[in-house]
Amino acid sequence: MKTYLLHKATIVTAAKEAAGSVIISGGRIADVFYTDDEGYDYKLKVAKDRYPEIETIDLEGKHIIAGGIDAHVHFREPGLTHKADMATESRAAVAGGVTTAFDMPNTNPATVSEEAFAGKMELAKEKSCMNLGFHLGATNTNIEEIERILDGKTSLSPADIKGIKVFMGSSTGNMLVDKNTTLDRLFSIKDKPVLVHCEEEETIRQNLQAAVERYGENIPFSEHENIRSRRACIKSSIKALEKAIQHGTRLVLCHISTKEEIEMVRAAKSNNPDIIAETSCNYLWFCNEDYERMGSRLKCNPSVKTSADRDALREALANGLIDTIGSDHAPHLPAEKEGTYTKAPSGLPSIQQSLPLLLTIAREEEIPLTRIAAVFSENASDLYRLDRGKIKPGYDADIVVFDKEKTFTVRNEDQYSKCGWSPYDGETLYGTIETVFVGGNIIYKDGKFI
Repeated sequence: MKTYLLHKATIVTAAKEAAGSVIISGGRIADVFYTDDEGYDYKLKVAKDRYPEIETIDLEGKHIIAGGIDAHVHFREPGLTHKADMATESRAAVAGGVTTAFDMPNTNPATVSEEAFAGKMELAKEKSCMNLGFHLGATNTNIEEIERILDGKTSLSPADIKGIKVFMGSSTGNMLVDKNTTLDRLFSIKDKPVLVHCEEEETIRQNLQAAVERYGENIPFSEHENIRSRRACIKSSIKALEKAIQHGTRLVLCHISTKEEIEMVRAAKSNNPDIIAETSCNYLWFCNEDYERMGSRLKCNPSVKTSADRDALREALANGLIDTIGSDHAPHLPAEKEGTYTKAPSGLPSIQQSLPLLLTIAREEEIPLTRIAAVFSENASDLYRLDRGKIKPGYDADIVVFDKEKTFTVRNEDQYSKCGWSPYDGETLYGTIETVFVGGNIIYKDGKFI
């Protein structure tokens, strides 16, 4: 492995944004020093003497940030590889500045058992060009197996399990968890984050029936926010937050989409500081005014809601209430999205725009890049107890080099995802990604994989 000196870049961390240099050796960050540190030139000389074959990359005028940790992706493998797989989606992730991702369990078969989990791990070793881990899915009937796995009583290492995913509302397959006794046991898990999808099933069912009675087969996609309504989100989130407070759960409230949930999280954190607020760039960028022009291409669960919700989420990003960003990358083929409302699947492929979207939003809202470093990687690094996700000595050298002033236009034809499209097609974003290191190796540079 090569030893690199990333020289005079602007280093972005959760603590500060400042010019400095980073040494990569043996796949890890060996040293970090800033130009305004006392003895910077001397430290640089010592480093060059210590590593005589060091390769210097001059990054003056460029920014570097730790590679993103996206704990909420759907790479569709196994079982749904006609629309995405680990090879294609990991490339899309890296092109978006994400170097670590954790895949959700609603594949086919669902990742709700020791056997299914082990199978996905083997696939990742063969196919992924990034750090790819997995969440274990909960059902109404597999709590004993989850407990055995976490107790180290199976062939899996408990460390392999990144989190426990609980669908507390509508879900894929048989993964809806609605038994109160099962939920109490799941929320009592202490050594892993519990990630929850909160939409109340009965409310959604009633809303859909009302829409069918009104529109028949021609339900407009603008009705999506009324069918998968804010009330459905709020009712389910209240239940999850109450249980997290009761049991002291390390809870991740996934893809928050409403201003009410933001305020609920604010209050709940005072009783349980381990509650984590996650949202997606989809909710930070789009609002219900976009349904008319985008139709099924904006259909995702939870639904995109009002501009007031979007504004509240952006404010929460700025003030630190949002802890992590999960893309909820969920590819579907364009042909699948062309169906009527009830037939077009929910989900948006968005991971390739991850970092540029955050950089563009930060520019629009005057959010410091230190906040972006926190939500993009550093908070997730702490939450999942990883040795990556920070520009800090001893951490894995997963680093993204970008030009924050340079813009580009998103085009469907440039997407690495197998589905071949992006809901951001035609949008102009700031923050061109120039180089991506994974484990100290350059694997993406100037728009090409190496």
